[in-house]
Amino acid sequence: MRLLLVEDDNHVAAALSAILARHGFQVVHARSGDEALQALLPADTEPFGVVLLDLGLPDQDGYEVCGKIRKRSSVPVIMVTARADVRSRIHGLNLGADDYVTKPYDTGELLARIHAVSRRKASNEDTAPTPAAGLRLGHVHIELPTRRVSVDGSEVQLTRKEFDLLALLAQRPGVVFRREQIISEVWRTSWEGTGRTLEVHVASLRSKLRLPALIETVRGVGYRLVSPSA
Repeated sequence: MRLLLVEDDNHVAAALSAILARHGFQVVHARSGDEALQALLPADTEPFGVVLLDLGLPDQDGYEVCGKIRKRSSVPVIMVTARADVRSRIHGLNLGADDYVTKPYDTGELLARIHAVSRRKASNEDTAPTPAAGLRLGHVHIELPTRRVSVDGSEVQLTRKEFDLLALLAQRPGVVFRREQIISEVWRTSWEGTGRTLEVHVASLRSKLRLPALIETVRGVGYRLVSPSA
């Protein structure tokens, strides 16, 4: 896998590049935001599998770089930074980062996170819907491209996260999704405290769809979607 390492400290970059190379990664090092964006431009080269993005860059803030990357590419971005406060993490994830790792970090954990976001992207590509794709589950119709949901022909207004949650569960009706998996896929985080947010969104979906039995709680595990009878 080709990996773009955006890090202005040459010593840190050299040490991390050596570790990544030993684990089979082909590392391209960019020392600034401009270098990173330029590296992502060529269309005739093998695409990057992951971007490791430091936030303290010399020419522009890493948040700005992340926003620009997300406008032109769906490549997974992992922010690697010393900014450990919750507000910084939330801001980074809202800009489109797939994960957020704070320095100092364990290299084993960083490698695990790289592989995790890579697997997630590959899985999303394998199951990506065609432009006209939709899901019908009894009375419920989910239009994936337009992000619309209707029940018995009447459209139901959902928030972005409510739709993402419903679409995730609807991919495999009857299959139990672990709480940790849902939080990771929908909220792109694993922080403590997000579980209550998940419960609120499930309750909201049940209420808006007027199908309280549609999403079943599997105690101690997570949730699954029970396809209603037509």
